[in-house]
Amino acid sequence: MLILRSVLLFVLAALFEIGGAWLVWQGVREHRGLVWIGAGVIALGLYGFVATLQPEAHFGRILAAYGGVFVAGSLAWGMVVDGFRPDRFDVLGALICLIGVGVIMYAPRGG
Repeated sequence: MLILRSVLLFVLAALFEIGGAWLVWQGVREHRGLVWIGAGVIALGLYGFVATLQPEAHFGRILAAYGGVFVAGSLAWGMVVDGFRPDRFDVLGALICLIGVGVIMYAPRGG
């Protein structure tokens, strides 16, 4: 149950961070304005809060593992929202990152 909670928190954090960055991108690069930028800043702040809810106590471990979630999540976001089509190397890289997440977060640790 603890792993499921952790995975769900990673997914929620990814939605806030990637979504927030996308909103800022839209506001600045696509000239959609300050409302989009402001919504992005709020979402990015929520990402920071959600990360603190992870059951693991070590900040460095959480953020290192989240990096892999961010890589895979960014590709998925691009597919769903922007019509991006990753190639086999994008997919392979994302899978490697997710394996890294599993090792960093969920490998049994002795002592």
